[in-house]
Amino acid sequence: MAGLLISAPRVVPAVDDGGVLEPGYVGVTDGRISVVGAGPPPAPADLELAEGVLLPGFVDLQVNGYYGVEMSAADPDGWALVRGRLPETGTTAFLPTFITAPVAELAAELRWAASFGPAIPRGAARVLGVHVEGPFISPARRGAHNVGWIVPPEPAAVGELLAAGAGVLRMVTLAPEAEGGLAAVERLTAAGVLVSVGHSDATGQQVAEAAAAGARMVTHVFNGQRPLGSYEPGVTGQALTDHRLTSGLIADLHHVCREACLIAFATAPGRICLVTDASACAGMPAGRYLLGGEPIELPPGDGVPPRRPDGGLAGSALRMDRAVANMVSIGVGLAAAVTAATRIPADLIGRPDLGRLAPGAAADLAWLGDDLRTRGTWIDGERVYP
Repeated sequence: MAGLLISAPRVVPAVDDGGVLEPGYVGVTDGRISVVGAGPPPAPADLELAEGVLLPGFVDLQVNGYYGVEMSAADPDGWALVRGRLPETGTTAFLPTFITAPVAELAAELRWAASFGPAIPRGAARVLGVHVEGPFISPARRGAHNVGWIVPPEPAAVGELLAAGAGVLRMVTLAPEAEGGLAAVERLTAAGVLVSVGHSDATGQQVAEAAAAGARMVTHVFNGQRPLGSYEPGVTGQALTDHRLTSGLIADLHHVCREACLIAFATAPGRICLVTDASACAGMPAGRYLLGGEPIELPPGDGVPPRRPDGGLAGSALRMDRAVANMVSIGVGLAAAVTAATRIPADLIGRPDLGRLAPGAAADLAWLGDDLRTRGTWIDGERVYP
């Protein structure tokens, strides 16, 4: 593969001390980042971006569906559609997310995903594995999950999912306060699965015990969990103050208000991970769709999330570039917002080769315009959008 040198008015490397390079440049050789620097490039650029910002491709750890496709129920063509179009949003790697279903059904879905899911065809977003959100959650904090399919994390059920998901199960959201919850956290962690506390009515102490057992994340902080109280931190308070935990944040400004988003970034710098929690309705017109086999309705309006028949939220219609733009619009720094959508999720999922512009990293790049809308995307140094 030939080399590529790109210059841009702004470059966000998303490394620990990278800040924003104004201007900057990125060099690519054989699908890998070879050089990143500030100022004019050392040689004439192959591509001079006249506006906007160049940054790592986004890494989304929670995608239930997109473009009319529900990932847990899709056929290979459906997966190919989502993978082929996610680069339009700047996303270059993601975790398809299967929400609560009967354990045997989830196991069958995992076996099916393992048969082809992780392979990356040319021009498509990387599948980093599968995120199973449930069924080991709290009925009291179930959100859009079917209460009839929620079960405790008994050893047989945990073992069935681990066996079915060998090589593909990368993340599990569970409620650690359920009977057997801490044992499940330990077992999943030992198997190399990222455990996230979510849809949980746990106390702060119970969340701390889950972190001691190996949990490293909290799923969509502020949503589907015991909230922060004046005498009890709950899941939210523990998530934001426990340095072992990184919090997912649905940054559509509907799930979580502006002020709460700012509190999260201020309280837990470097420990916020932007996610879309996108449903099948994302990227689609208003209408009826499915989430976990249950009907949801996407109302008209830009960025408005879908709702269940009872009026509750049911995932989102969010794009990752919009998530970053939303955070910048409320006062989060550009570098912090980009890092929350790139390096932080990549590190959580154990992929230090993704989510950053640094020598040796995969050349997965996104170019956003001055409005922070995706203008171009590269995977392994190959332009895949437009």
